[in-house]
Formats: sequence, structure tokens, C-alpha cells
Amino acid sequence: MSRAQFGAKPQGERLQQTQQSPNWRDGQFQNQSVTPQLTEGASFLSVSKEFFFGDKSRRKPHGTLPSGKVGLHQLDAHADVLVWFGHSSYFIQVGGKKLLVDPVFSGNASPIKGTTRSFDGSDVYSADDIPALDYLFITHDHWDHLDFSTVQKLRSKTGRIITAAGVGAHLERWGFDASKITELDWYADTLLEGGLHVRAMPSRHFSGRGFKRNQSLWASFILTAPDMKLYLGGDSGYDTHFAEIGSQFGPFDLAILECGQYNKSWKHIHMMPEEVVQAAQDLKSTKLLPVHWAKFSLSLHDWDEPIKRVTAEADRRGLPLLHPLIGELLDLREPAVQTKWWEGRNLQG
Repeated sequence: MSRAQFGAKPQGERLQQTQQSPNWRDGQFQNQSVTPQLTEGASFLSVSKEFFFGDKSRRKPHGTLPSGKVGLHQLDAHADVLVWFGHSSYFIQVGGKKLLVDPVFSGNASPIKGTTRSFDGSDVYSADDIPALDYLFITHDHWDHLDFSTVQKLRSKTGRIITAAGVGAHLERWGFDASKITELDWYADTLLEGGLHVRAMPSRHFSGRGFKRNQSLWASFILTAPDMKLYLGGDSGYDTHFAEIGSQFGPFDLAILECGQYNKSWKHIHMMPEEVVQAAQDLKSTKLLPVHWAKFSLSLHDWDEPIKRVTAEADRRGLPLLHPLIGELLDLREPAVQTKWWEGRNLQG
């Protein structure tokens, strides 16, 4: 637990700032709604039994995931584009600025190498493929969103970090200059270069890289460019905050929302796929990009169940859904027609 990759807890002035947050109570950050880790009737024993002894045959694809790859160093500086790297990692270029969100390029989402391995075909990019970044966004400090080895490799090419309150303690321990770290509490905002504006917003989740949870905050972000508005969702269970954000700050051109690693036993901290579509409509978003799937198996569902269910629900409700290949260049203004690539015969076993 003392190893560098576990990070650090807020101390000194940072600790004082976190404890003054309106979202800090009883020694930790709190969600807006009461949020038990497990739902009523579930227990650690029952979840563990299902995790270790349940059917694992479809939790990972049977073949190599198809993927694309583009030269991010050679992008047209005027193009507004996105590249999804699987799970919750994605690159955005908008307003001439380059952003990277929750990058995990190490091949696993765990402090123990060789566990929670990424799916075959999902690691077509590395930190070397990432160009100099104007902004690195970290939504919260879980291992599948804040990857020690990845951010270490990106440190020299990162201009400024935008993250949730308290997360900067990890980054400072890892050698990042404190002057480059902007930590935001919910509803706080800051101006960025190039006419960009970011505001941290609530999500319904939790944090922690060790045994003690919720010493740093978890957040979603509203990213506003001169002629485009994006919602970067992070991890969240479904709650009223989506409708409140949509009413106050919507509509959005695109909502990027987690869709995967859910289960009925922890439905308060991860949305079911049908709730993801509802959340996008609550936000008043014209398009939805579901993430948090297709790279790691952190739950009990089939690897492709999230995209199947969210696609069916989006079709039923008439909501445009984006589902690019991992590594494919996605035009944010005129997305190309996409295929249901997860239906490939080699992936089904």
C-alpha cells in the first residue's frame, strides 16, 4: 500500500480545502443521494460467489477485437474529432486543443500486474502515440481511470491537468508540477485556452485506490467549446443530477456516458444500459457515446451485453448512438455511418 502507484491522500492545504467542501461530511466525500455500495439483499459473500464461480465463458471476447489506428500527431489542427481507446479512455481535439480523458494504456486495470487484463486487440495505442496535450482530464482515482504507468509516461507532454478535488495528491506524488493541476469541486468552473470552458459536475459514484474510500472526489465535466458542448460523464449510477444538469446547462451535442461493469447488486454506482439512454435524454443530448466497456471485465455480464442493450434501447427511443471501433477517428460534426462491429463471428465463440 506504500508503493507509488497507490498514490497519496490529501494533506496540508489540500486536505483543508477538501474538508471545507459542501460535499464533505463525516470524514469523506458524499454523493448527493444516499448511495450504498451494494443494493438491498446483496452481500459481499453473494457477489464474490457469483464473481468467482459464476459462468465466465462470455465475460471476455473469444477473438481479437477489431480496431483502427490514426496518426494523432498528424491530425488537421482544425478538425473536431474523437478517438476512443476502449473502456473510459478517449482523445478529443476540439477548438484546436488536444485533450485526453482517463487514459489506461498499461494493459491492466489493477495494482497487480497480470490481473484485470485488457482484451486482445484493445491496446492498439500506447502513450507514445499520444501527441503533446493541452489538457489531461481525470474524472476520479479508480485504477481503471487513473493509471499510474500511463500518466507517468504522459507527464512530459501534458500541459495542464483538470481533475476532481483531492485527486491532485496522487499526481503530485508522481512528480507532476502542482501549478499544472487544477482540482475542481462540483459546480466549480475554469476557463481554458482556445475559448474552452470546463465545469465540474456531480456524478453518483465513489473513489479510492486503497482500503479507505472517498478521500478524493469523483466528477463529470461539461466541456464547452465556441460552437460545441460535450458532457464527459465519468462513472455514475443513475440519479436526478442528469436531469438537473440538462435543465440548467443543456442541451449537449454529445454525451459520453459509462455503459458497462454494471450489476443489479451495485446498481447505485453504475448505470444499467437502459438508464444510460435515459440519462442522455435527461441531459438533453442530441447524441450518445457509450463507454466503459470493450476493454476490461470488471463485472459479471457478457463482454458485449452493454452495447447490445444500449443499442436496442437507443433505437427504441430514437436517440442517435455512436459506437466507433476502438482507435477509429470519429468526426464530431459529421459522424460516419458505423457498423455493429461487436457482432463479428470470431468474437462470439
